[in-house]
Amino acid sequence: VVDSWQSKYNQTATSALYLHIPFCSQKCFYCDFSSWSTRQDDSRMKNYVKALKHQLDEAAQLGLLSATKTVYMGGGTPSLLGQDAVDLAQHASAIVNPVEFSIEANPDSLSDDLLASLTTGGVTRVSLGVQSFNDIELKKLGRIHSADLAYDRVFAAKEHGYDVSVDLMCAIPEQTESSWEFSLSRFISLGVNHVSVYPLTIEDGTALAKQTQDKDTPWNAYDVQADRMQAASKTLQAVGFERYEVASYARAQKSCKHNKMYWTGESYLGLGTSAASMLTAAEYDVLAKVNTSLPKRPQNAVRVRLVVLDAPRKIAEGASLFSTEFDVEFLTQREAVAEDLMLHARLMEPISPALLDESEQVFGVLRLQDVFDACVRDGLLVHVDAANSRTGTSYKPTEKGWLLGNELYGRLWDLRL
Repeated sequence: VVDSWQSKYNQTATSALYLHIPFCSQKCFYCDFSSWSTRQDDSRMKNYVKALKHQLDEAAQLGLLSATKTVYMGGGTPSLLGQDAVDLAQHASAIVNPVEFSIEANPDSLSDDLLASLTTGGVTRVSLGVQSFNDIELKKLGRIHSADLAYDRVFAAKEHGYDVSVDLMCAIPEQTESSWEFSLSRFISLGVNHVSVYPLTIEDGTALAKQTQDKDTPWNAYDVQADRMQAASKTLQAVGFERYEVASYARAQKSCKHNKMYWTGESYLGLGTSAASMLTAAEYDVLAKVNTSLPKRPQNAVRVRLVVLDAPRKIAEGASLFSTEFDVEFLTQREAVAEDLMLHARLMEPISPALLDESEQVFGVLRLQDVFDACVRDGLLVHVDAANSRTGTSYKPTEKGWLLGNELYGRLWDLRL
């Protein structure tokens, strides 16, 4: 039986909640996220958290959080908030009671006291920005922790009983094939169950972009990125990790439930500066009733993407969810289904029968088949048996499909036209 994918577009309450904390002790050289260097005693942090708590209450009053299953506190560096991070987590957990609550942390601000307190806030999962277990590489990235401190803090989080995830970065300055293997083996020796591995992107406007402006960056060449990603895949899978998403590996059922919401068409609410939301038409209409700056939804829009435009200062001054300014994008059904196909292709699991069914109805069997056949012919997708699909077959990305992700995602996204 094919569950209806259409039901995702008819949800009236979001499945996931994201809270953005834009504060860091120092901006990393490669970072183009919405984050700012902030002193530990800056009063803006406390005021910002207070405002987010108020916005959570407002979202709950609207009924937008009544079906929320996962919470993710990202940044920036949420661990820099210390006790305020615990207070915010407690507040969110009291409203949502999530099955998974993740918080991002940096080794330099993740104390034993904080690890002990975060459990009282309902936090179940800690994602540590390690990036490398090599001190020279860390310095080149503008990280302020040492490799030893990173190792120690990952171990401490594990000992405190959290599900732990580690971020590692490849194709970075000074990295060699063997230093990458060393970082991977140090990670493996910690015995945690989740890792995200991604190649460095040199983003315009970052300190790293300025440093490398007129210089060659052979360490970041496309084939180096591909080699490192493939080396990670081989090394991690040899010790029982399964790749479940283009950049994520997990052991035994420890994949990140929150991140999977993003790839499988579930709606989510993002609070805090630059936070993104994806709402159904019904959810958007509820918010637009109280936030009068939001444009009227076109009749044919089934999904709405929003990004918070308010600066941290405005939020810290007590901005309400009802007065928040958003960047808004409306998606028609064709766009929403094409987007879901594109996002699903980031996952290892075959495209779900419900989504295939929906896609056939929206794009037509022949058009869809043409696109899939071309992707299979070019080695981007592979046929797999799917007992519960109408045709008994589905598709999933190949290694090449992931390495040439933009090509694959582009073709699926073009179905909307």
